[in-house]
Amino acid sequence: MKRSDADDRAGLVKVFFHIRVEDGWPPVGTESMWARPVSDDVVELDNVPFFARGVSCGDHVRVVRDDNGTLTAVEVVEWSQRCTVRVVPFRAGPLQGDRQRVLDEFAAVGVTGEGIEQYNIVALDVPPTADLSAVKRLLRDGAELGWWDYEESNIGDAWADAV
Repeated sequence: MKRSDADDRAGLVKVFFHIRVEDGWPPVGTESMWARPVSDDVVELDNVPFFARGVSCGDHVRVVRDDNGTLTAVEVVEWSQRCTVRVVPFRAGPLQGDRQRVLDEFAAVGVTGEGIEQYNIVALDVPPTADLSAVKRLLRDGAELGWWDYEESNIGDAWADAV
């Protein structure tokens, strides 16, 4: 795939996702993600989405290129089996909105992620090898303790089946 110099980060390209905003959420209508070209019209996502729904890091996504060379996602062609969960730590809660503390809590159960200061949100990347029951327990416990709220953005049957 051809890419501009601005998008040339170790062979990665930027892919844009158009997002439907409902009742003010999410706070953006477009999100860009880094991706690695797989073919002329398919890329593999290389980071965790903060707002795009139904996609996860590692997914293969079909893209279209507009006249300006901008790549826009149109469909997931292969799911990576990774789950995406978003966590919003409460500023007034025990974690005081600390995104790194959220990441530290989930590292203990084999989950990584990224935080974004502007919206005080953490996007968790849950690998298929993670103990999904432990991850779900931590999410529920943290919500009950007033640490955070969370949203399951992209999950599968194994996640739904985990207790």
